[in-house]
Amino acid sequence: MNRVSRVMAAVTAAFALAMASPGPAQAAPEPEPGRSSAAGTSALPEGWRTTGSGKSQELVWRSPRKVPVGDAQVEFRSGERLLGTPRPAADGRTFRLPLDGVRLGRPGDLRVEAAGRPLDAAGVNAAVRERRGLDSSSGPSRLPRAATVNQVDPGVAGSFRTTSGEYSLPSVRLPGYDTEAEMKAVVVAPEGATGSRPLALFLHGRHATCFKDSDTTLEWPCPAGHEPIPSYRGYLHDQQLLASQGYVTVSVSANSVNAQDWQAADAGAQARSSLIRLHLAHWADWAADPSTAPEVVRRAPRADLDRVLLVGHSRGGEGADRAAMDSLTPPPADQDGYHGRTRWTIRGTVLIGPTIFGQNPQPDVPSVTILPGCDGDVIDLQGEYYVDGTRGVSRGKALHSAVYMTGANHNYFNSEWTPGQAAAPAEDDFLYGGDAHDPLCSPDTATRLTAEQQQTAGSTYIAAAAQLFVAGDDRVRPLLDGSPARAASAGPARVLTHAVGAARSGAFLPVSSATVGGGRLCAQVDPVPDVSCLDPDLKTASPHFAQWRRVTPGKEPDRYALAMNWSRPGAPTELSPARPVSLSGAKALSLRVIVPPNSTGTELDVALTDVSGKRADLGRVGVDGLPGTSRTSSYWAREVRVPLSAATREGLDLGRVRTLHLTPRTESGTAWLVDAYGWRPGTPAVEPAELARVDVGHLSVKEGDSGTRTYQVPVRVSGSGSGEVRLFVDEPGSDFPVARTVRVRAGTQVDIPVTVEGNTRYGADADRRVAVKTVRGAVVGSFLGGVTAQNDDPQPTVTVTPVADQVIEGQPLVWRISLSAAADVVQWTDLQLLAVSDGAELSTVDVPATWLASAFKASPDPERPLSALPDGALLMSEVPADSLSIDVSVPTVADELSEGTESLRLRLWTYDPAGAPVEGPEFTGTVRDAS
Repeated sequence: MNRVSRVMAAVTAAFALAMASPGPAQAAPEPEPGRSSAAGTSALPEGWRTTGSGKSQELVWRSPRKVPVGDAQVEFRSGERLLGTPRPAADGRTFRLPLDGVRLGRPGDLRVEAAGRPLDAAGVNAAVRERRGLDSSSGPSRLPRAATVNQVDPGVAGSFRTTSGEYSLPSVRLPGYDTEAEMKAVVVAPEGATGSRPLALFLHGRHATCFKDSDTTLEWPCPAGHEPIPSYRGYLHDQQLLASQGYVTVSVSANSVNAQDWQAADAGAQARSSLIRLHLAHWADWAADPSTAPEVVRRAPRADLDRVLLVGHSRGGEGADRAAMDSLTPPPADQDGYHGRTRWTIRGTVLIGPTIFGQNPQPDVPSVTILPGCDGDVIDLQGEYYVDGTRGVSRGKALHSAVYMTGANHNYFNSEWTPGQAAAPAEDDFLYGGDAHDPLCSPDTATRLTAEQQQTAGSTYIAAAAQLFVAGDDRVRPLLDGSPARAASAGPARVLTHAVGAARSGAFLPVSSATVGGGRLCAQVDPVPDVSCLDPDLKTASPHFAQWRRVTPGKEPDRYALAMNWSRPGAPTELSPARPVSLSGAKALSLRVIVPPNSTGTELDVALTDVSGKRADLGRVGVDGLPGTSRTSSYWAREVRVPLSAATREGLDLGRVRTLHLTPRTESGTAWLVDAYGWRPGTPAVEPAELARVDVGHLSVKEGDSGTRTYQVPVRVSGSGSGEVRLFVDEPGSDFPVARTVRVRAGTQVDIPVTVEGNTRYGADADRRVAVKTVRGAVVGSFLGGVTAQNDDPQPTVTVTPVADQVIEGQPLVWRISLSAAADVVQWTDLQLLAVSDGAELSTVDVPATWLASAFKASPDPERPLSALPDGALLMSEVPADSLSIDVSVPTVADELSEGTESLRLRLWTYDPAGAPVEGPEFTGTVRDAS
């Protein structure tokens, strides 16, 4: 029996019931006896359908073409509201989301997105219309080459010849994953290097796992006849450069995690951290006893585990950051695949086009985040939060750098994801958003980098991080810290950087406690245009304003910038922090300022006032926008600096500065201040602070039959010290999670009560979700959890009684479908039309054509028995939540033909809690001739 169309209409009805209100879907009132209730007939958007019923019911979207496996999460949304992250099917086109307990909205609001990039037909069409309105005919500006060539070029190959090979170890079990993870890696090491050598470990991101000819799939192990895609071999060009400079390098495989991470709340971050640390543990063993190592490791110099650099691409970047966190503050043992002690020191990380679904970066391990300007996968460039999200969390001594690479896409940093270089099928990820010409990022534009150019530039900046963080060579710092310097070996790549941390001090931050004059404190993420920094429709236009899509899309508290809009020169904007700022010892004031893409010539005069009221004019800075189009995330802050020498001459008290003044000197314009710091050269040694670590868990409970019970969301606070975190708690009736800030201390409890109300009515499981984000003095590992109240009441039984089962033609046949008790969720029922065993059967010309079209999408001609209708001849119905019965009718038409009695035979089908069909009784209706 085909139940697909029956459930589709039923879910459409649930959408229709929600159309009048943005709140939870509400059932229609119980029909009075004799009054019919039919399932809604609104069509789901193109590509959508549903399958199953009850707790097995799923919302399914099928793309007309394969959706490339990428690192951005595929999300089902109703408008801005996240419905969930669906399970991908092996065909690469079908995505399924369980609907148990999911509140649906209007059918027209259904969307499929990945990091804000629309995937469904409606979203793609809307995006195309938006682009036409946003992109100017003049095209994007071209970023000028930085004037200064850095004195040290880390992209130049070293003196060592290299050797390479692979190892494969027994697979490992990771918590929450059904299939074991492979322990496979490729090693590239210097030949003839003496002594112990620093270790660089690479981890690739999420990509298809297997291929056969031109077909790829996301499965593990690979199906018969398919080969594994060797994503771990995609960084050989980076490994060879570092090995020539004396580093031992290893790139590890994560295909098993990629094939399974759709089911993890953190999209695989903890699993990837475990995988990294499992490999590092083996390297620590091999350093202690080289005779136990694989042959390729024995050929390499001994690895120095006190000098480790992690390099992660996309989701591998988030895994690398989590591994850095877990190495300092271990995660709960039941969530971790590695249970040994930490025998290594991670000196820094390089994160290439990374995801940061948790938005909780490790603050005390230095990092370089490469942001590809033409990223077509993680299009919102959310990795910027590895810089912005570390401010104020810890001591602020670790350098966190963002490297914006104009013309680079997401995939080409990995040669196994690059057409013409990869063993498996590969493609340009920028074309994920459509093949319409883009003046900045289409492959045929002058601003777009070739694969080789992009890989060369990537290798250069990975080597720069290694040289700064691991080798301690401060001469490469200007390539990473916002200074106007470039590396000659990066070739034609136009690269800009900005940073926080290191030797910076004294922060001017746009926060709610500050006093603002002239400009306005704007919300980075808010749905109200007068409040938000950018038009809320520009969801992916700025890396700084990227949404926390898994938790609170569209609105998030306490993320601000200072917005400046002027129509004449000379209108000042002032920012006064709640406490005086100390710039003692600083050589310059460094500001991160956003101006609109493709704009040029914005000039701002910068001045400071101390607590005594003395003012010093520091000088003027100029800011140009990045090249950008509607498909790029180009509202990105340029770092500019102005010397503090004038303040010293004026006798300003730099230890107690009250106000920062910014005065535009251009005729009109718009700018946003992200932050400002005192700056001086140097990269101080980083000593990680003692931070508390918070991991939120999940609790499932039975709802009970009566009364209310209060449960605590399981939260573990480990590590050491104390800090503050912000909780985001789903509350009934609220469009956004309710946020509050709490103090945490290692070894203590966090009070997050959730009240569960018991009843004796059958219903869906109820989820109360809780998310956590650090504020200061703490790190967060598992960021998402909550309480699920499981339904523990039996499903009502269903009966059918006749209301009018013997009628004259022109009158409706009517049956009442009744429940033994009202339920909190819709109860689906089907009436299957069966062939009659004796006499004439009602045919398609005996019922109204409009009813036939509505109920079965069929027409009267050619005449045929109703039992011969398509899709199993199912007449679908639903008993709404809070209702006890509905009347189901089959209307008939009167004609002038003289004919005998005609019959209709039906069978009731219901569905158990698992969605399996349950066969019910048969019953019959008869229609007599009106003449």
